Amino acid sequence: MRYKPTCLGYLRTDISGVTQLWDQTQIRKLATRLGYDFADMVIYDPRFGRPPLARLKAQATRLDAEAVIVPSPEHFEGGEIPGTLVAQVDVITVTPEETYARRMMPPLRDLPPARADGA
Repeated sequence: MRYKPTCLGYLRTDISGVTQLWDQTQIRKLATRLGYDFADMVIYDPRFGRPPLARLKAQATRLDAEAVIVPSPEHFEGGEIPGTLVAQVDVITVTPEETYARRMMPPLRDLPPARADGA
């Protein structure tokens, strides 16, 4: 049995509107194409007044998710991917297809400047 990383889907009902089912399908298709085990769809409805990312972050932690797939950046406040979410999981957008990865190359340690005489 091969390990497949887990992912979640996330969307806002006020942004998706009548295309909500289409957005959910596109999220699932991208998850399959990228080799993720799709675990859950977190749907945020602003009418309930809860903090928008609280449930998403809790589900990601509970399911030990590696990524969250969203239809577009517009599904986050201000149309920007939240840095606090990227610190926890990779965030992948369907349109445009981009990945905001939490793993980056570690910073290089500071080295003393090289001297011209080779010393």
